[in-house]
Amino acid sequence: MEGFDRNYPLFSLCGLNCGLCQMHLGGYCPGCGGGSGNQACAIARCGIQHGQVEYCFECSEFPCERYDGLEEYDSFISHRNMIRDLKKVKDIGIDAYRAELDERISILRSLLAEYNDGRKKTMYCQAANLLELQDLRDVMNQLAEEMDSQAEGLSLKEKAAIAAELFQTTADRRGVVLKLNKKPKNGK
Repeated sequence: MEGFDRNYPLFSLCGLNCGLCQMHLGGYCPGCGGGSGNQACAIARCGIQHGQVEYCFECSEFPCERYDGLEEYDSFISHRNMIRDLKKVKDIGIDAYRAELDERISILRSLLAEYNDGRKKTMYCQAANLLELQDLRDVMNQLAEEMDSQAEGLSLKEKAAIAAELFQTTADRRGVVLKLNKKPKNGK
């Protein structure tokens, strides 16, 4: 979108963690305001109209009606923590939040490189988005211990199953659903 350029495209204007998105990881999207391939966005237009704010929380109208019900359903990436994450950036600053997001991205890349059997990408993206950073660290430590304790090498499928079970157990304990909340079709 013309006139919509951002300093840090991995955390969007509206609060999505683009760096943890399958579209970005797959090279299909440059992230929010990242240039070529970035889609037109009503929230980006709104941000331009409201003084080129870098993040919606900088707008005097935040959270506005655009956020009404937005966290209820997900599209391709989790919307559930958008407002919470924007408030966190406002509280701790973009540099501290960016450090946390960069660590999440690093964990996600490690999971995809070492524990993805071709069927876990969505789950890992959701876990990286929705679980607390300390929970992600704890699961990664448990995975490392589990891999060290195996006398024989495990297949990728076995490693993926162990990782998925650890993430699911952590998510269940926290009351987090590691699936997209899709909007029902035709009001069903």
